[in-house]
Amino acid sequence: MIDASLTFSMGCFALALMINLWRVIVARGVPERVLALDTMVINVIALTMLYGIYAGTAVYFEATLMFAMTGFISTVAYAKFMLRGSLIE
Repeated sequence: MIDASLTFSMGCFALALMINLWRVIVARGVPERVLALDTMVINVIALTMLYGIYAGTAVYFEATLMFAMTGFISTVAYAKFMLRGSLIE
């Protein structure tokens, strides 16, 4: 039963990832693209976590933490760039 639920949830998150990719391509402005990319990072985190549960190994959980840190830092850096015009003061 857990295999079927993992497969279904991985399929749902993969579909959400494809919809976010479409949103990145079709978005009108840069902030909408960044928001879609941030949502893609969340979906990649979920997919990696689900695959780690499916595979039964802890290596994927560490990779998930790296994806989360990278996504957070890139979103904060873009927000700072949009507010101030530069990253380094």
